[in-house]
Order: sequence, then structure tokens, then C-alpha cells
Amino acid sequence: MHALVTGAGGFLGRYVVEQLLARGDRVRALCRRDHPVLARPGVEIVHANLADAAATIEACRGVDVVFHTAGMAGIWGRWRDYYATNTLGTRHVVEGCRAHRVGKLVFTSSPSVVFDGRPLEGVDESAPYPRRWLCHYAHSKALAEQCVLAANGRDGLATCALRPHLVWGPRDPHFGPRLVERARRGRICRVGDGANLIDTTYVENAAEAHLLAADALRPDGPVAGRAYFLSQGQPVNCWEWINRLLGLAGLPPVSQSISLAAARRWGAVLEGTYRLLGLRREPPMTRFLAAQLGTSHYFDIARARRDFGYVPTITTEEGLRRMAAARPVPSPTGRGPG
Repeated sequence: MHALVTGAGGFLGRYVVEQLLARGDRVRALCRRDHPVLARPGVEIVHANLADAAATIEACRGVDVVFHTAGMAGIWGRWRDYYATNTLGTRHVVEGCRAHRVGKLVFTSSPSVVFDGRPLEGVDESAPYPRRWLCHYAHSKALAEQCVLAANGRDGLATCALRPHLVWGPRDPHFGPRLVERARRGRICRVGDGANLIDTTYVENAAEAHLLAADALRPDGPVAGRAYFLSQGQPVNCWEWINRLLGLAGLPPVSQSISLAAARRWGAVLEGTYRLLGLRREPPMTRFLAAQLGTSHYFDIARARRDFGYVPTITTEEGLRRMAAARPVPSPTGRGPG
């Protein structure tokens, strides 16, 4: 198989590339900048920005499948930036697939596309898109997901969207390093009563799911035109899990706490203040972050198990062991959870 991987130098994208190479597939890696780790036999590197329609469309020429993992993550920033990368960039990928008769497109979406700040407990893919959005990331990804699914069946293209929740593991440049940095600066506190459950997805499991979905994706199959939640298959207590990650970095457990209602109010005030002052940096609390840290959100992955045989083969315990072996934690370079 000849595969194009967008965001190939990113956290998830790099694991997708490695798993494709391990089974003998050829890879075209679409990146915005140089990533020396990708310079290996079987990899063709193409430099382009998703906002560049012509370059993105051309990158799709001659491949059998596109894994679209690239995107702008974060919980703060300008709408136009999220829209340009996540929504318009995805439209350019879809246009490239249709123009060059690519057979398969697997899109990396997010459970955030159905999150409106209220708990999501064991929900499946019938959960609707919300009417209000707490951050531009979720909104822009939802528009992108709808574009991908609407393209299914057009010009011979079969599409699907995967929604891995809170991807983590070795080489994570986003959630783990940001969590550790906040803890070291004394800027993290427990939101809510500490009983909320969340899903997580170990990165190698998420990558494997992309390959499984692509292999099962065909015009007349059950995967075509559908979205899928992904996780470890068993929710964990949010704050116990966070404390375990902090423990791997040699840091003490979170000791400060704030109620969910207070965190929401604080987030709303900070959002308004930062917008009024034109501050570009991320506030220490937002309404989206408060809801993510203080409510339960876990998902039913039965559809992924049934339709393309997804099984999280690497357990959370094994993933944590691999994280510990991969220390030290890299310095933060991302902009928030995905």
C-alpha cells in the first residue's frame, strides 16, 4: 500500500508512519518543516502547509490511502487559525483525494466534536454535535469531520473518522509535558470532587486503529462514511491517572482543589479578560478546560471493535511502563490536549 500521512512528524502521525513501514507499506510524509527522524528508506518527504490548497492536493497524487492526522490542537487562539488548518486544510485533503482518485481517507478527529461541557458517560457515535462550542478546536474539527464523512462515496472515495480520546505515550509533545510544566509551576489544581472518569488512548493503540480502519475501509463496507470513538476500553479516574503521570516525572500528587462551578466561572472571566486585552497566550483556566478536568467523559468503542476489529492491545499499565522507560519528559511544545 502507498500511503500519504499528513502531520507525519507529529505525535500520532509518526507512530502511524512507523507502523506502516513495519508492515512493508510505502509512505509519503506531508510535513510543514523538516523532521530528520522521518528520513528513512520507504519514506518520501513532502513539505507543505495544509492551508496551501494546490500543494496539499498535489501531495495526494498517486497514493492508495490518506491518513489525515495533521491539525492544530489547543484550547485557545484565534478562530481563523483553527479554521484555516483544521477545517479548510481538511477540505483541501478531501479535494486532493477526489481529484486524484484516492480510494481511502482515514481522518483523525476527536471526541471533542460532541462535547458541550456536560458529562458524556458511555456514549456511542449516535451522540449529536453540540449547538454551542467551548473552544475553536472542537468546532473546527467538527466541521472537518462532517466534510470528510460527506465526501464518502464521491469519486470512488471511501472515508471514515476516528475519535481517539486523550492520546498519550512516549514522545508526547502536548498533554504530558504541559501537565508536568503546570505542576512544577504550582499552576494545577483538582477541578470538582475528584470522582470523574475519563477515557484515554495509548498512542500505539491509536495508530494501530488507523491501519485497521484503512484495511477494512471499502465502498460497500460498514466502515465507509462512519465515525468511531477510540480508547483503552476502560475509563480511569481522571485525577488518579494525572497523579500517576506526575509521579513518573518525580512530582507529588495534586493537592489543591476547586469546585467545578468555580472553575467554570473563573474560566469565563479569564476568557473575557484575555480577549478584551488582546492577549494571545493561553489563560490558566477556560470553560472548556474546567469541563474537561471536572466532568466524566468516556465512550462506547463497540462499533470500532465490531467494524474493524479494534482491540487496545497495549494496556494502560504497559503504556505507563513504557512512559517510565522513556523518561525524561520533553519540554512542552504543544498547545493543549487534542
